[in-house]
Amino acid sequence: MNKARREKLRAINDTIQNCMDDVEFLRDAEQEAMDNMPENMWDSERYEAMENAVGYLEDACTALDEAIQQIDNAIAQ
Repeated sequence: MNKARREKLRAINDTIQNCMDDVEFLRDAEQEAMDNMPENMWDSERYEAMENAVGYLEDACTALDEAIQQIDNAIAQ
């Protein structure tokens, strides 16, 4: 792989990292809101939706991290 393509991939990784940081921030904010919900709401649909959202955002973070790692692997070749 030539230098120009490696540089482009590094820039893409930076963009993905910035996106991952944003997703992590939002996941943490949703988790905090869920944690601060009154106990009598823990069995509500809203609480369940928040739990699902946190899980999906965690999965997104995992996928973004995997993408970064795979791009790093390609750069190293």
